[in-house]
Amino acid sequence: MSSAEDFDRLALGFKGTVAAPHLGNTGYGVNRIYAVLVADGTTANFKFSREEQRHLCTIARDTFTPVAGGFGKKGWTTARLDRLPEDELASALLTAWQHARLRRAPKD
Repeated sequence: MSSAEDFDRLALGFKGTVAAPHLGNTGYGVNRIYAVLVADGTTANFKFSREEQRHLCTIARDTFTPVAGGFGKKGWTTARLDRLPEDELASALLTAWQHARLRRAPKD
């Protein structure tokens, strides 16, 4: 199963990813935030498409749940790291990173 250290190492391995404080947690982004490691290191949030979110929350409902409220309706999904094998964590990060990478960088 995965840890906060695994999350950080894998996320920073994706080209262009930077980590920065985000609302008391750590956000990981390229063009925009695609994943957030919650401060206690037990969970992480990923930005998926709604279809990806539905799929993961259906097949692995003990691991993935939509974030409560409006963010969950936009595809943000929480995962319990202690229930997520490292290869599945890497896959979730890759999916979220690909979405963020393809988005245009915000204008200054």
